[in-house]
Amino acid sequence: MSFRISALPIAHFAPLFTLSDDALIARGARHVVADRRPGYPCRVSLEDAAIGERLILVHHEHQAADTPFRAGHAVYIREAAMQAHPAPGEIPALFCHRVLSLRGFDAHDMMTAADLSPGDRLETAITAMLADPAVAYAHIHYAAPGCYAARADRLVEAAASV
Repeated sequence: MSFRISALPIAHFAPLFTLSDDALIARGARHVVADRRPGYPCRVSLEDAAIGERLILVHHEHQAADTPFRAGHAVYIREAAMQAHPAPGEIPALFCHRVLSLRGFDAHDMMTAADLSPGDRLETAITAMLADPAVAYAHIHYAAPGCYAARADRLVEAAASV
């Protein structure tokens, strides 16, 4: 079984890049400058920001379904972010050195599974979680701060032709 990790869409955040510091603050967001690497994981490029790079720190509702699991958290978006499109089964490098939390949701957006995984074992953890037919998709979170990182969806395998 294969899966694909999805980054947040740049189009959702692009209007923020034109706002002044005061306008961002009025929206509950902030400009920040990366002062270490790793430490500022961009949810659009799925890359860590370089030291000195500007980002926007903003609240993002990553689980908008009207269920008890509705949730949001702060996310970093690099001003120079290019949209990431990981290949099927690809684990972006920024996950490999972090401990991650996986949260599996069913078709009704109810959490039905949860696990912790070292980043270097994330492929195995995602595959195992999505092997459960009750799990429709999974959210990946950075375990220590608890913030959303990306989404993983099962890919439907094409039936072999006979």
